[in-house]
Amino acid sequence: MSSAQDPFYIVKEEVQGSIDKLQSSFHRWERIPSDSVELGQLTKELLSNCESIEWQVDELDKTIKVAARDPALYGINELELEKRRRWTSTARIQVGAVKKAVVSGKELSISGPTNANGMRRELLRLPDPHQTEGSNHYHDNDDFISSESDRQLLLMKQQDEELDLLSASVERIGGIGLTIHDELSAQDRIIDDLGSEMDSTSNRLDFVQKKVAMVMKKASAKGQFMMLLFLLVLFIILFVLVFFT
Repeated sequence: MSSAQDPFYIVKEEVQGSIDKLQSSFHRWERIPSDSVELGQLTKELLSNCESIEWQVDELDKTIKVAARDPALYGINELELEKRRRWTSTARIQVGAVKKAVVSGKELSISGPTNANGMRRELLRLPDPHQTEGSNHYHDNDDFISSESDRQLLLMKQQDEELDLLSASVERIGGIGLTIHDELSAQDRIIDDLGSEMDSTSNRLDFVQKKVAMVMKKASAKGQFMMLLFLLVLFIILFVLVFFT
C-alpha cells in the first residue's frame, strides 16, 4: 500500500498540520504581553488543541500496535513500524512541551524575554539556531541505531524468556505423560493377573462338577450324601486356597 493510500499517513498529515499550527500559535503566544487579555484566550485555545492532538496521536499508536501483531497482513515491515513509532513519539514530545510551556507561562514571563525563549526552546526540543543540518542528521541516525539495537536486544531477551517457559512446560507435560503411562501399565498387569486367576478357578470348578456328576451316578443315596459332604468340604478348601492365599 502506497503512502498516499495508507490511512496512517492520511491521518499523520492532518495531525502534523495541527502540530504546525499549534507551534505557530505558541510562538505568537510567546510575543503577547503578560497583561494582555488576548493571552488568556490564546492560552485556553492552545491547551484545548494540545489535548485534541494528544488524543489523535494516541489513536495512531493504537493502530501501530494492531499492525505490529501481523505486519504482513497490512503490507508493512518492522522498519516501517519503527518509523511510525518514532514519529508518534516525537509528536507527543512536541505537543507535551508546548502544553508544559503554556501551563508554566507565568513563570516563564517573570524570568524575562531572553530566559523565557531559552526555556521554551528547551521544552520544545527545538534545534539550536547555530546547529548545522548535518549534525542533526547524524544525531538522528545515532538515535535510530541506538533505539533499534536496544529494541532488538529487548526482543531477544523476551524470546529467551518465552523459550525457557515453553521448555519448562514441555518437561512438566512429559513427566505427567510418563506417570500416566506407568499407571496404565500397572493396571493392565493387574487386570491380566485377575483374568488368569478367574480362568484357573473356572477350570477347577468345571473339573469338580464333572467328578461330582460321575460319582453321583455310581454311588448309593448314603454314599451320595457322604460324597456331597466330602465335595463340599473340598470346595471350601479350594475356595480358601484360591481367594485367601
